[in-house]
Amino acid sequence: MKELNTYVIVPAFEPDEKLVGVISGISDNTDYHIVVVNDGSSADKDDIFAFCEKNAELITHEKNKGKGAALKTALSYIKAKNEDCIIVTADADGQHKLEDIVRVAQAVAEHPDCVVMGCRMFTGNVPLRSRFGNSVTRHVYSFAAGVKVSDTQTGLRGFMSDKLGFMLGISGDRYEYEMNMLLECARESVPFFEVPIETVYIGENETSHFNTITDSFRIYRDILRFSCSSLLSFLVDYLFYTLFILTTKNLTLSNICARVISSCFNFSLNKKYVFKNRSKLLPTAVKYFALAAFILAANTLLLNLLVKHVIGNKFISKIIVEVLLFMISWAVQRRFVFKNKRGGNDA
Repeated sequence: MKELNTYVIVPAFEPDEKLVGVISGISDNTDYHIVVVNDGSSADKDDIFAFCEKNAELITHEKNKGKGAALKTALSYIKAKNEDCIIVTADADGQHKLEDIVRVAQAVAEHPDCVVMGCRMFTGNVPLRSRFGNSVTRHVYSFAAGVKVSDTQTGLRGFMSDKLGFMLGISGDRYEYEMNMLLECARESVPFFEVPIETVYIGENETSHFNTITDSFRIYRDILRFSCSSLLSFLVDYLFYTLFILTTKNLTLSNICARVISSCFNFSLNKKYVFKNRSKLLPTAVKYFALAAFILAANTLLLNLLVKHVIGNKFISKIIVEVLLFMISWAVQRRFVFKNKRGGNDA
């Protein structure tokens, strides 16, 4: 069996001398091909990139486009070579040790169907913002995707070249690209394989260009869109539920009529704005309204149980039931109803 080439992608924005160490370590100790992307760094970094150019394939963005865009530039460059190969992404700040990069590459060869994640163990002296940020993101991702990943923010990842089209079809130009990658892998049932790696932080991780507020918003934007859509649909549903209750006095009829109206509203929002689904309208609508029918049945059953046997208040019961069914609706819509074809998703 022919041994596959390994490409290591290193996106870099305003790097320091640690990038020289990363490139030296890889080039001196392996036969890996290195692709460095200078993502619009300032002129005072030219000496560092001149060294990179002697030991790697250097691609330059004239202006800063973001980590996601830099990764996609390198992925497109490798895809144009049209060869079967192993691809590993690593950070430029020295947080990924050479032996861990090698272990991830080896794991890709052993598990070619998987996206391999170099997962930090977060032991020792880890900056509080990094430990806290990863913990929050890990739990949010587990909720959103229904899949557990130990380290959602790791930049050390690997996969086979047959996934290049899929990776290039994932939306996001900055840090949100890496979270979107995880969401889309879960959505398309691409399995993960985790490789434990050493947790390395230099100082208080001051070299990171991750902006806690703006980049966190980009990462969670997909989930926030769904939450806003669900909230608006709930308000529509609750408004018509109240109107029907006041006019008909019939709990079940009011709940069904309100849900039919709000489901049509929610379907339009989710298809066009939340998941940006490009599949044909009819098959998608059939799946959505099948889910809506199930949710409605569960909603009506739970609502009646709460009103008759637990709380008694029709309006408070309605709110409790909607919250309980929110997570089920999110998971099924993302992973089944609005699932785009691999390599062509913009959600």
